Amino acid sequence: MEHEFRHKSVLLHETVDGLNVRPGGIYVDGTLGGAGHSSLIASKLDPSEGGRLIGLDQDEAAIKAASERLEPYKDIVTVVRSNYSNIKGVLQELGIEKVDGIMLDLGVSSYQLDTAERGFSYMEDAPLDMRMDQRSPLSAYDIVNSYSEQELFRLIRDYGEDKFAKNIAKHICIERAKKPVQTTLELSEIIKASIPMKIRKNGSHPAKRTFQAIRIEVNHELDVLEGTLDTMIDLLAPGGRLAIITFHSLEDRIVKVNFKRNENPCICPPEFPVCVCGKKSKGRVVTRKPILPSEEELEENSRSKSAKLRVFQKVSDGE
Repeated sequence: MEHEFRHKSVLLHETVDGLNVRPGGIYVDGTLGGAGHSSLIASKLDPSEGGRLIGLDQDEAAIKAASERLEPYKDIVTVVRSNYSNIKGVLQELGIEKVDGIMLDLGVSSYQLDTAERGFSYMEDAPLDMRMDQRSPLSAYDIVNSYSEQELFRLIRDYGEDKFAKNIAKHICIERAKKPVQTTLELSEIIKASIPMKIRKNGSHPAKRTFQAIRIEVNHELDVLEGTLDTMIDLLAPGGRLAIITFHSLEDRIVKVNFKRNENPCICPPEFPVCVCGKKSKGRVVTRKPILPSEEELEENSRSKSAKLRVFQKVSDGE
């Protein structure tokens, strides 16, 4: 069944404000989704001044929906189906050396969650999938049915931050020994049975954390983020900005640590009177503390609950 690709853009104005959009600047939205952020960025650009927007997404449905939504700005927008980890190659192919701003929204879109057959949701029955890019070989089914108990335990503990990870991994292995775990609801029931009744009644959905962990693994989300941050900062023109919205404490930590290191990369011992390592700052962290959704946004969109925005600015000429 085709859903309309809808996705309430989280921290919409805060992110676009954080990018400090100039009418003649070149901007990249590395996670295009439903093009909510991109539409607002495009509306601030002026083609006569050379304003341009490049939108990337690995999800075919997102590319289709975003292209339609950005139709009014087609003269200044280029949409490319690719993971943001390929940002440098994509820009090279377009003949672009430096950009004035890059943004990432690392949340799963409402479309992906609400389209049952994509297998992201623990509320509706569907084949275990969770691939953001349908061309990718690894699916949730493969992880659930072939990872060892130890690997599943580590995955659920680290990426899902679930204190019942050991029990959940054990139950998955017991059940799949009888027959492969094929659907989202089958997995959801196994997880439920692994968690004490009183926790099940009071907390959020018992399968939420495990599903999140498997999704992160399927799509290599943390590796891609960690491996691409330096490249994105290097692609920024002087004074350019990188704005990233995270939804998971591990993602946020990766961004926070990276921004801090790019601001102050000196590795000299603190007792040295002057820096001798020669590592120079690439810019500054604009957001000392992450920007969080307003009360109003939290009421309107429950999915914004764990969102955090951090912004980094490339060193300007003359600094």
